Amino acid sequence: MKRYYGIGLAILLLILAANSLFVVRETERAVMLRFGELVNADIAPGLHVKIPWVNQVRKFDARIQIEDSVPADFFTLEQKALVVDSYAKWRIIDVGQFYVSTQGEVSRAGSLLAQRVNDGLRDQIGERTLQEVVAGERDQLMLDLTANLNMDSAVDIGIEVIDVRVKRIDLPADVRNSVYERMITERNREAQELRSRGDELAIGIRADADRQAIIFEAEAYRDAEQIRGEGDARATAVYADAYNKDPEFYAFTRSLTAYRETFKNKGDVLLLDPDSEYFRYLKDLDNGLPEQ
Repeated sequence: MKRYYGIGLAILLLILAANSLFVVRETERAVMLRFGELVNADIAPGLHVKIPWVNQVRKFDARIQIEDSVPADFFTLEQKALVVDSYAKWRIIDVGQFYVSTQGEVSRAGSLLAQRVNDGLRDQIGERTLQEVVAGERDQLMLDLTANLNMDSAVDIGIEVIDVRVKRIDLPADVRNSVYERMITERNREAQELRSRGDELAIGIRADADRQAIIFEAEAYRDAEQIRGEGDARATAVYADAYNKDPEFYAFTRSLTAYRETFKNKGDVLLLDPDSEYFRYLKDLDNGLPEQ
C-alpha cells in the first residue's frame, strides 16, 4: 500500500511541477496574471515558477511581424484620387501595455495598427502632390509616417513600428481607363509626329540623293564624251597620218573592203555603170596591184 501512495505522490508532484514551471524563450515576451489581474508585466526569458491554478502566463511572439493593410483610397494635395496598398513591420516592446490594450490578441493589434497606418497615409498624401507621392518624396513620406506612428503606438499599444512601405499606388478603376486612353492617345500623337518628321527627312534625303545622282551622271557623261572626243580625235589623226603616207594603197584597201561587204550575200544584185569608179581596180587586172 505504501508503494501505491509513493507512486501517487510522485505523480502529484509531477503534475504540480508541470503546472508550476514554465519557460519563456528568447523570441517570446510574456506576462503573468493572477485571477485575470496583471501582476508581472514583463517576464524575462528563462525558467520561471508560478502558482498553479492561480497564476496564468500569456506568451507573445517578440519577433518582427508584418501587417498587410487593405488597399484604400486617398486624395493628393491637388485632389487626385489614388489607391494605395501598404504594409507595416512591427514588434512588441511593452508587453504589459500590449496586453492591456489588445487583451493579448495579435489580430486586434494588427487591426489598430492598420487603421493608424491608413490615417497616417491620408494625412501624408493629402499634404503632397501626385508627383511627390509617386516619386519625388515617397521615401520621406514613409519616414515621416513611421516616426508619427511610433509617437503614439508605443504608448497606446506597446508596439514599435519598424517600417511602413507602399507596395502599389494605382488609380481608381473608374479613372484608370480614361487615363490609359489619354496616355495611349498622347503616345500615338507623339509617334505620328515622329513618323511625319521622319518622312519629311526621308523625302529631303531622297531628293538630295537623286539630285546628286543626276549631277554625278551628267559629270560622268561629260567626262566620257570628252575622253571619247579626245580618243576619236587622236584616232582620226593617226588614221590621217597613216593614210597620207600612201593614199593609193588606202584607196585600194577601201575598195577591197567595199567589194567584200557588197558581195558577201550571193543573192544580192547590184546594177552599176561598168565605167564606174567602183570597178576601178577590177577593170584591168593586168595592171596588177597599185604600187607600194
